[in-house]
Amino acid sequence: MEAMNLLLLAGGLLVFVSLLAGVYSARLGLPFLLVFLIAGMLAGEEGPGGVKFDSPLLSAWVGSVALAMILFEGGLNTRMSTFRTGFKPALLLATVGVLITAGIVGAVAMHAMNLDWRHGLLLGAIVGSTDAAAVFSLLRHVGLKLHERVFATLEMESGLNDPMAVFLVLALIAVIKSHAGPGDALWLLARQAGFGTAVGWYGGAVVSWLLRKLPLSAAHGGLLSLMILSGGLTLFAMCGMIEGSGFLAMYLYGLRVRALAEDAAHAASSALDGFAWAAQATMFLLLGLLVTPHDILKAFWPTFAIAATLIFVARPLAVLLCLAPLRFPLRHNLFIGWVGLRGAVPIVLALFPTLEHVPGSSRFFNVAFAVVLASLLLQGTTLGGVAKVLGVIEPPDEPPPGEGSVHGRLTLDGDLALADVFEFFQLPLPENASTTLGDWLTTELARDQAEGDSIEWHGAKFIVKGLQDKRIARVGITLARRVK
Repeated sequence: MEAMNLLLLAGGLLVFVSLLAGVYSARLGLPFLLVFLIAGMLAGEEGPGGVKFDSPLLSAWVGSVALAMILFEGGLNTRMSTFRTGFKPALLLATVGVLITAGIVGAVAMHAMNLDWRHGLLLGAIVGSTDAAAVFSLLRHVGLKLHERVFATLEMESGLNDPMAVFLVLALIAVIKSHAGPGDALWLLARQAGFGTAVGWYGGAVVSWLLRKLPLSAAHGGLLSLMILSGGLTLFAMCGMIEGSGFLAMYLYGLRVRALAEDAAHAASSALDGFAWAAQATMFLLLGLLVTPHDILKAFWPTFAIAATLIFVARPLAVLLCLAPLRFPLRHNLFIGWVGLRGAVPIVLALFPTLEHVPGSSRFFNVAFAVVLASLLLQGTTLGGVAKVLGVIEPPDEPPPGEGSVHGRLTLDGDLALADVFEFFQLPLPENASTTLGDWLTTELARDQAEGDSIEWHGAKFIVKGLQDKRIARVGITLARRVK
């Protein structure tokens, strides 16, 4: 009992102090989750705590379950309107974008660390995906109202690209160990994506149906949260047993429960948010305990080259190439490229080759850990400033009190005749004046529209305020000066 009490005392105190430090560090612009990594390092064998922890298997188990819970919570907090807005760009970034990033980083790793192409690509795949925990927590606590399409793309990408990274890592491990061919890799991808989608989508529908039938109300939030979470973990395990992507299944499961059983999801949201935070804290603390700082310093320059390539070259280039067909504005591309935060996912994936006894992969964990630290410190702390510089922050819905420069701010029906609207506001008519206001705005945007998109027209600003069946239904108009 004494040993148990000491363990609980040390663990509880470590988490409590980390949470307190995280609250104050967030005010300084430091990512909340970075504190847990640093706390784990300080408690480890080379820190003041002196705790000796060397269990990659336990870390991989805890990390996998924690990631599943984080992805589920992310899906549960995603509205279907956000899903529709961000699905296309997020899917491209989560598939093609991860491949491009892994390829570029892998090529640099081959030269910087003297690896063959298979090991280089494996390291590139390990650090190739953004982290759901880091992105979700930072976007929700940064206090900025981002453009709807940018926010939806970032959130959905971080939830969808983990399965792709896992597939690449598993496929490359199989190539290295058994010289598997392209056919084996494609079959693995089909199993991971197909089974993961089916289990998450239909499993979410079944659980949602049961939740609607149960005689439970908002007063039973704790019970509902346990039922929803246990149902998700059951699907996660089932998916893994049939070699599907449990991470993809958990994200889609959360999305379906939110869409089909919204009352139950809302009642359970507070408790589920607490579970997700507990999972994140445990995972980051364990990973911090597992790392040996002096081993990271041994390979400082190769790791620096890989981190710099990832942050300044691979990620921005992947975003530009993937979003070019969707005609994202350059400032949106640059911001999405900068918010490519790495977190626990690369560190957990770096454990897979070690557990599979891949020759020469012992260095990957330290490289992944250093890349994550660099990403959180550099990208995480500058997110707010970059958003302001690039102008991706949405203005408040109402003008600030006391400012008289705004002469009008209205919301109009998108089906109004364009000629009537422009005549009323005394605006010059465009060439296609016979169309509706919504159709004209769609033509001017020249891409898939999303809430928050806007254009300027002779002193008036037209803003997409609402969509219905993929058409612009409501349009906001702001007259910044009196048009004559």
